[in-house]
Amino acid sequence: MTTPAHLQTLPLPDGIRSRTIEGINGLSVHLLEAGYQRPGRPCVLLLHGFPELAFSWRKTMPALAAAGYHVVAPDQRGYGRTTGWDNAYDGDLAPFRLLNLVRDVVGLVAAMGIRKLAAVVGHDFGARVAAWCALVRPDMFERLVLMSVPFTGAPALPFDTSRNRPTSPDAAGSIHRQLAALAQPRKDYQLYFGTREANRDMLESPAGLHAFLRAYYHVKSADNPANDPHPLRTGSAIEMAKLPGYYVMDLFSRMDETVLRDAPSAAQVASNTWLTDDELAVYSQEYARTGFQGGLQCYRCGADPALIAEMQLYSGATIDIPSMFIAGIKDWGIYKKPGEFEAMPKVGCTDMGTRIFLLENAGHWVQQEQPHQVNRLLTDFLNTH
Repeated sequence: MTTPAHLQTLPLPDGIRSRTIEGINGLSVHLLEAGYQRPGRPCVLLLHGFPELAFSWRKTMPALAAAGYHVVAPDQRGYGRTTGWDNAYDGDLAPFRLLNLVRDVVGLVAAMGIRKLAAVVGHDFGARVAAWCALVRPDMFERLVLMSVPFTGAPALPFDTSRNRPTSPDAAGSIHRQLAALAQPRKDYQLYFGTREANRDMLESPAGLHAFLRAYYHVKSADNPANDPHPLRTGSAIEMAKLPGYYVMDLFSRMDETVLRDAPSAAQVASNTWLTDDELAVYSQEYARTGFQGGLQCYRCGADPALIAEMQLYSGATIDIPSMFIAGIKDWGIYKKPGEFEAMPKVGCTDMGTRIFLLENAGHWVQQEQPHQVNRLLTDFLNTH
């Protein structure tokens, strides 16, 4: 099935096609595809993050196809031209839990007649989905590549409570209260993303949706001179407050207000080669149709105790397939949770070793900011391991 006629044709590089596959765990999944002309090629699956789309992989797909791979990048549940999900704030969150997002991926792979993938690659929130794919179904994924978001395993189960009285820590609630109590009151951006107002604030920003997205992409990129990431010593509120405002916001600020304070100048926009205004228009046009709530639902699941509990089934399990981590050296995202980046190859991904790369002149949007470096690392990893 091709893209519906009423949707604007995506400006895709030569060799990439757009199509939709129906009947995938209740979804009609829209995907981009390259290297499909020759059946039997090893398949690589690319999973985008927030606020991204399958389109975010447009600079990666041709390179992997040229290296001999069948490359598939879907719009994930809650995004873009994939349909069948509920974007109501008061709707059921369960379909957006991580294990069901893994079910989406497994269903898509099966529908395409593929039993094993050469690799699953994820960026931002897509890295979380990719990691859980590798954790839950290592038989289906030969390799794992994480971008920008480290993985250190499933939520831990309370341990040795038969002899020691269990405590009832409220770490998330406690840090939120501590941030709010600072001299300059703050809040974690994921707490904000869980509010009823977040979608409307971003979608209906007084500056306009396109201007908001331009600012959001800019502030988290290497183009923003204020980005100077470094590890935090602890997870205390005082240390967490050192994170930039797009991660630890002023308590009463909206996300659009936060990023627009540091919006790029007209000259910076004009000189941007990694995300031109025409390319950004793809995002603004798609999100104008869908809103952001689909992506925000996934963040809300991370704060739901009932949905976290099922993930504890995998407590202590590790990802043992060959894996690699890529991020921009200007990306604060790798240090959001103190200690995770350093612990990843020890307790999360046992076959990662030294395959950890922080790329110069790149921030959070690493595969868009530095596609040539990313593509070289991906093809070397796929061809070697």
